[in-house]
Amino acid sequence: MTFMILFYGFLFGAILQSAKLNRYDTISGMAMLKDYKVAKAIALAIGVGAILLNIEIGLGFASYHTKPLILGGVVFGGFIFGAGMAILGYCPGTMLISLGEGSLDAAAGLIGALLGGLVYTFALPAINGFLGPDLGTFSLFSYTGSNPLLFYWLVFLFGTLFIAIAFIVHKIEKVADRTWIFAGVTLAVLNCIVFLKIGMDRQIGASTAFPYLANLLTGNTENEYYTNSIKSGSWEVIFLGGTFLAGLVMSLIRKDFKIRLIHNNWERYKGNSAGSRIFWAAFGGFILIFGARMAGGCTSGHVISGGMQLAVSSMVFAVFVFAGLLITGRLFYKK
Repeated sequence: MTFMILFYGFLFGAILQSAKLNRYDTISGMAMLKDYKVAKAIALAIGVGAILLNIEIGLGFASYHTKPLILGGVVFGGFIFGAGMAILGYCPGTMLISLGEGSLDAAAGLIGALLGGLVYTFALPAINGFLGPDLGTFSLFSYTGSNPLLFYWLVFLFGTLFIAIAFIVHKIEKVADRTWIFAGVTLAVLNCIVFLKIGMDRQIGASTAFPYLANLLTGNTENEYYTNSIKSGSWEVIFLGGTFLAGLVMSLIRKDFKIRLIHNNWERYKGNSAGSRIFWAAFGGFILIFGARMAGGCTSGHVISGGMQLAVSSMVFAVFVFAGLLITGRLFYKK
């Protein structure tokens, strides 16, 4: 079981690396509306994955793992997560891939993320009321599942719409790079494999690993949040170990492993100060995980996996993640 989780993590990391979706310059470029590669890959993964996964579930090979719409957490947590993503330039999963490639700012982000997870554990009792109300678990299947003909017609409609959005954006962007197509399709297929009952019977995710590991390392294990996170957290720690190995192994094979702290976009907009980059990377990692835990998921576990399930909570989360990402990108990255 451990080997398979590690293997899935390695595949996840290698897929993202194939299109450089893990890179700081790519994600910060999206925050500044200068690089749409991540958005295109996510839209394509959701579109292809929605069609494949719902057929898979309909045949009885997998089951739904949708997240509840806890309104305050999803809205405010999504916005905070997006802001952290813009500043840090990584998602919870891509952070470990880039660390494997030698990016030291990802290490600073990791420290901030662990601290964010630990602080969230202590803060949860005080903010728990703010996170609500819990409106329940809703998806397209919840509303139309009793009418299979209508349900699958809408699945194909929404799936096709997301795929079309990805290619329309690509046409508008006018770039030659098409590596995002391979990444988007294979991300969808990998998610479908993990969802299988004979696979892992769960969605891909990453953000629970940080509070789980932070609490474990500090001995703060006598609390309900840690107890409830053991199963998902331990799975995701192993999975992220696989993504780190992918970053390291693939960068060595491609001979582009490089120890670096300051990336091109950071130098262009924020300067060459190592102290500044370390501080903001740690801060970005902190609010990234704090926001993810408020919302109950991250880019992989909420936006992509939840989007493939056409879950309402994940669609709302995605809207506020991109709002936080783009607003922060506009305000934070100024020459």
